Parts: sequence; structure tokens; C-alpha cells
Amino acid sequence: MFSDSTGAWTPVLAPNPEKIDPASVAAIPTATADDDLLLDAYSRTVAGVVERAAAAVVNIRVRNGRGPHQEGGGSGFVIAPDGFILTNSHVVHGATRIEVTLADARTFPATLVGDDPDTDLAIVRVNAPNLQHLLFADSRKLRVGQIAIAIGSPFGFQQTVTAGVVSALGRSMRAQSGRLMDDILQTDAALNPGNSGGPLVNSRGEVIGVNTAVILPAQGICFAIASNTAQLVAGWLIRDGKIRRSYLGIAGQNATIHQRLVRHHRLQQTTAVMVGGLEEGGPGTAAGLQRGDLILSFKGSAIASIDDLHRFLVGDEIGRTSDLTVIRGTELLTLRVTPRELPKHDD
Repeated sequence: MFSDSTGAWTPVLAPNPEKIDPASVAAIPTATADDDLLLDAYSRTVAGVVERAAAAVVNIRVRNGRGPHQEGGGSGFVIAPDGFILTNSHVVHGATRIEVTLADARTFPATLVGDDPDTDLAIVRVNAPNLQHLLFADSRKLRVGQIAIAIGSPFGFQQTVTAGVVSALGRSMRAQSGRLMDDILQTDAALNPGNSGGPLVNSRGEVIGVNTAVILPAQGICFAIASNTAQLVAGWLIRDGKIRRSYLGIAGQNATIHQRLVRHHRLQQTTAVMVGGLEEGGPGTAAGLQRGDLILSFKGSAIASIDDLHRFLVGDEIGRTSDLTVIRGTELLTLRVTPRELPKHDD
């Protein structure tokens, strides 16, 4: 039976066996022994991965205030046997209480070790020794089409497993802080609210990504932070409790360079960052930047957008003086700028 556009149910009659053409029956493909073997191998692979990895996946519950509706949650996974757990920043950011339930149903209070909204990653820790933990794969070696298995607690249902493939590599998306996140994996392994912070693993049970977002109402378009990014950020958070980034103290916007200026200066780019405002006493002001300047390059690398500038302003640039090339009016200038450490996010 099926429903038409009016919502009425219309019966569908089975075909008359006497009128079936035997040739059409023969043309219907049937599963072969090889197909069965492949499906069995796939099933064994997924089941084996779950047996190895699920014990390191945890459910995280948080409270953000005293009201009855101030609770939330997500997933996470143990990355070190002494209780360090990686999850998404948006799962635990601003939490006043964090509680972790392990795969064996033991529940522990957790402390926030470090939180980075710009990469949507955070580290929490529980006081529990000898925990089973997951290892990171090298996300540079990932291939589109390889198996991807997500483990987490969607809607609070702990140890839920979904499987799919790596659909695409090198995607970009915005963190809740507004900063662009690069090196994002796309997968069709189903993710739902509560999967955030859980691992996306390969056929060996190694982490290839940290599940972070799903596009609704689309089906099969989900995203994870690549393992190399996650491992790097996790190390910084465990060591320093934060990610150090530099800044110039400017308000900027993407701008198109006039074609006359492109031709006159023989530029290889047609867009830049226009300075719209300057922090008083900030690094940009000290370097001599002015409103209306077009920032073309930093340390010799082209700056075609705000996102390009963000990529270069990492912790290594704090206190290090570098060349900043700008157009002011029609003149091409090279300024010397010394980025400072970006102040911590307000909660």
C-alpha cells in the first residue's frame, strides 16, 4: 500500500503469478556467495572495532546553572590511561558541573583541564586509573571511501554505534566562536545530538576524527575534527590548559582590490583584508596601520581573507616581529608588526 499526495491509502495488488515472464525473474540479481563473504567480513570488522574501542568511550553530563533546564551532555573518549578525556568544547564550555559515565557504568565527577572554542575541543579529567584509551591515526593518510565508525551517546543512549565511510576530506566550517576550522572530515556515519565529542574510528579502532556537527535536516552529512588537529590541540590543552594565539588588534573585513591597483602593483591576488578599526595601543596601531589599509600579506604569504589572517596568527607568532604588506591609497607599504597574545575568551 502507498499514500498519495492527498493522504489517501491506495491498495497495490500483487502481480498474477500466471502472467510473470520467467525471463524477467531470471534477470533479477541475487546475492552471491562472494557478496555474503564481503558482508560477513564487513560485519566482523565493525564488531571487532566496537569490541576494542567502545570501552574507552564515555557519556558526559553537564550542568550550566541551577535551573532544572540547565543540563546538557555529549560524548567523549579516553586518550590517556590516567583519566584524560577528549570531547567538544561546546559540550562542556561554561559548565558548572561535569559528570562522566564510563563504559562499565561507573560515574565520576570530572574537572575541566582545558577548553578551546576556536577548534571546538576540550579536555576533562576523571580521577580513575588504568583506563582503556584510544590511539590516534594519522589523518593525512585518510582516503575518501574508507570505513568510518562513530561511537557515542546520541540522546543519552550510551555506546551507540553507527558506521559509514569518509565522504570527503579537507572541509571547513565555523566554530561557535566564529573562527574558521580547517581540516574537517565529512562522513555519512549517522550522528545525532549527544554524539558530539565522541570518536570517529577506522577499521583498526584508531581515532580518525572527533565527531562535532551534523547538518539538519539533511541525511548523511556529518562532520568530525581530523585526528591530527585533535591530537595537537589535546596536547596543548593538557600542557597549558589553553591554546595560545596571537592577534593584531584590528577589526577587519574582506575586501576586493580595485583592478587598477592589481595591475599597477602586478598583484597575484584580487582580495585582501581592509582595516576597519584599530585597538588603541594594540599591535596594529603600534605598527602604523591605519583605517582603510588593505592587508595583502603577512610574512610574505598572501592574505586574501580574514580566515587567512587567522591561520597565520598562531601561538608561535606571539612577540615575533614580521613584515606586513599593505596598500594605503595607491601606495604599497611594508610595515613591521609584533603580534601579541590573544586574550582568553569570555565565558
